[in-house]
Amino acid sequence: MFTRRIALVSLFVLMLAAWGGPVGVASASAETSAQTFIESLADEAVSALTSEGVTRAERITRFSEMLNKNFDVDIIGKWVLGRYWNTATDAEKAEYLKLFKEYIVITYVERFDQYSGEKLKVVKSVSEPGQDSLVFSEIQRPTGGEPIRVDWRVRNDADIYKIIDVYVEGISMSQTQRKEFASVIRSNGDSVSGLLGALRTQIAKLNE
Repeated sequence: MFTRRIALVSLFVLMLAAWGGPVGVASASAETSAQTFIESLADEAVSALTSEGVTRAERITRFSEMLNKNFDVDIIGKWVLGRYWNTATDAEKAEYLKLFKEYIVITYVERFDQYSGEKLKVVKSVSEPGQDSLVFSEIQRPTGGEPIRVDWRVRNDADIYKIIDVYVEGISMSQTQRKEFASVIRSNGDSVSGLLGALRTQIAKLNE
């Protein structure tokens, strides 16, 4: 149902730069603070999510906390659902956001043991009009080879920084997921309930 290649690539993105509390530096420029936010999370991510002896239950807990603290999952989830958000009932919206978060956690939690020494290097950051900054970085492989380009869209709300999109080699992870969810909805008669059923089924399989 969902793209596994993108999931594997974005796993390292989430692992390497999404752990710890929000960081704010009021006296610094927006782009500098956004860059600091990403840089300060990388080392903590590796330590917290890839340590030996961490149980699956603990990884689920840590990853859930990671998403809630450092990603604006509600904004991402609503954007991913696209125009179907406006046609969903209140009950469907509430269940969708719950399932969306659970799907992300369950999808990635089994792959935390694949980390093999990749390092995140921030190249630069650029402030955009409004509240957003783009932080440009690359994931460097310990065995050499071309690094993976990873860019982050970071939103600043009262000096609280949260990630709202990630681009791997120029491809938006949110846009990719949006297309996949739209395809599932269309194949179920343009019904959001069809997507909810597909998510429930996928989560159950991943929990087996």
